[in-house]
Amino acid sequence: MSSMSLSFLQSAAANLNQTKLFVQSPLPLTNGRKASLVITAAARTRQDNRQARHARIRKKVEGTPERPRLCVFRSNKHMYVQVIDDTKMHTLASASTMQKPLSEEFDFTSGPTIDVAKKIGEAIAKSCIEKGITAVAFDRGGYPYHGRIQALADAAREHGLQF
Repeated sequence: MSSMSLSFLQSAAANLNQTKLFVQSPLPLTNGRKASLVITAAARTRQDNRQARHARIRKKVEGTPERPRLCVFRSNKHMYVQVIDDTKMHTLASASTMQKPLSEEFDFTSGPTIDVAKKIGEAIAKSCIEKGITAVAFDRGGYPYHGRIQALADAAREHGLQF
């Protein structure tokens, strides 16, 4: 198979949102014939897709001193929120389920719920208002805007943050 057709296969796989294309060269068999060409494509994982969405969001959302970025990260067990000034690379405020006041208030075992997300949104809004931050740019971290992320954003809005 010529290199022209291999490059065509690689570009076709790239257009299908597949990250890698492995091409295995034909190996001689015992009777002198060659084996056929084997092509396998590695699929992207959910985390790869989320990181790509987050990169697209970060192109548009930038934290400035006047309007810092409210960045959200959620895992299966915890939820973290930071208010970041990207020009100075400095975290201005943060809240998470790891902090004692929030972790003692709720006793969740399977991960943060919508009620916990509301409390985190309230905590980050109060922390920002104390520091004189009223307007933020919301960075949902590549997560869909529903469920815990939406509850956190709505609670922060209710307690005085504008975004």
